[in-house]
Amino acid sequence: MRSHFDGELDQLRLQVEVMAERVSQALGRMSVVLATGNVREAEAALAADDEVDAMLVSLTQRCYDLIRREAPVASDLRFLVSVLRVLEELERIADLSLRVVKQASELHLVVAYPPMFSTLLDMAHEAGLLYRTAIDAWSAQDLDLAETLAARNRVMDGHYAVLLDHILELDGAGAAKVAVVGVLVGRALERIADHAVIVGERLHYLLTGDPAHLAAEVR
Repeated sequence: MRSHFDGELDQLRLQVEVMAERVSQALGRMSVVLATGNVREAEAALAADDEVDAMLVSLTQRCYDLIRREAPVASDLRFLVSVLRVLEELERIADLSLRVVKQASELHLVVAYPPMFSTLLDMAHEAGLLYRTAIDAWSAQDLDLAETLAARNRVMDGHYAVLLDHILELDGAGAAKVAVVGVLVGRALERIADHAVIVGERLHYLLTGDPAHLAAEVR
């Protein structure tokens, strides 16, 4: 019986990693859309989101079924409840990437302001790095790698502060529209980074059982 349960947990780990890769692809499309305004890439990103949503539903149901059937305790229960939280974070990151993609038709507004556009590109790059680090840490169960996330997120916070400065410097008849696009895109990228950090904090809880790390999830 234990061997069968272990096999199901291993399969669940693999399926979470597959979903994480789908979200990674969504972030890649987001970066392309942001950099180029490519409408076809935006359409592909919108279509692919249904798969992420379906995986969230399927894997969430699988977790609840395992909890119901196996009544796990200790580390197994921590793993299952942590997976449930990580699945939510992955889906949220995918949704935030779509928030950027949906601005494709308006991105020409910020392109006209090179310093602002450059900052948004820097933020997209940093969001991708943070996400990749979080997923690599989760997959390898690597606490040392997870511990780098908070410091790297401060880099993102610095980019966001610079973006807000650029927005405050806007002037002229079209300033309001540019500001709206800048805030929507910048806030989505900043939140992607925050959710990546939460994945790292959930890994801390999974491996140590210390609930202090769960405080980072309250945002």
